[in-house]
Amino acid sequence: MTIVNFPVPLPRGTARQRAAARANANAGLYEMFLAPRKRALFGELHGNVLEIGAGAGPNLAYFPFDVRWRGIEPNPAAVRYLQQAISMLGRPPENYIIDAGDPEGRRLTAPDASQDAVVCTLALCSVADPDAMLREIVRVLKPGGKFAFIEHVAATRGSGLRAFQELIKPLSILFEDGCHPNRETWKTIYDAGFVRVEIEHFELHEGILTVPFISGWAQKGSPTLQRSHRTTVIAGSMRQNWRSR
Repeated sequence: MTIVNFPVPLPRGTARQRAAARANANAGLYEMFLAPRKRALFGELHGNVLEIGAGAGPNLAYFPFDVRWRGIEPNPAAVRYLQQAISMLGRPPENYIIDAGDPEGRRLTAPDASQDAVVCTLALCSVADPDAMLREIVRVLKPGGKFAFIEHVAATRGSGLRAFQELIKPLSILFEDGCHPNRETWKTIYDAGFVRVEIEHFELHEGILTVPFISGWAQKGSPTLQRSHRTTVIAGSMRQNWRSR
């Protein structure tokens, strides 16, 4: 049976939380667009995997059979979607834990050096302190462990899109669960102290709307992976239209 670390009885959640959970559970076009990246990033992760902002469980099917997954998701309205997604996997349910996480959102609910991988998709835009969250990710990773991510990020400084992101930021924070559309998340990841960081920049296009993204992974140091080996690969922006997939 899947372990659920939430208050009992499970809160219903606010109207906004319920709407967010439904939207995450029905993001079909978005998932089609990102599926190849998720398969490449998550398909080779094994052992203990901690996912930050698990939502309705759109990433679960991309993990190998042998993972021991803990998903941190503070939205109680998402729990039933996560339970359904886990049951559909046909895997041992005891290998999956749904966790409400730290009520203050400051600390990951995992011991030091306990995770083989940490996964985060579209969550660093809304955490209160991205630098602190990256320190937590480094803390819980085992030496040599990987942080895999897909995040929407700020556009190029001085561009019209960046100006638009700055303009809508207050509304986005208010109505999109604290989302900051103008965060330069790639810099936060690069400065977190990983020994190797590989990042690809790309764009999602929906009509006239352009959303810049990054995807990639970062590796924690170990006795055989020293900081001097650190490299960063930033690919050129790729224009892809999710309607075409």
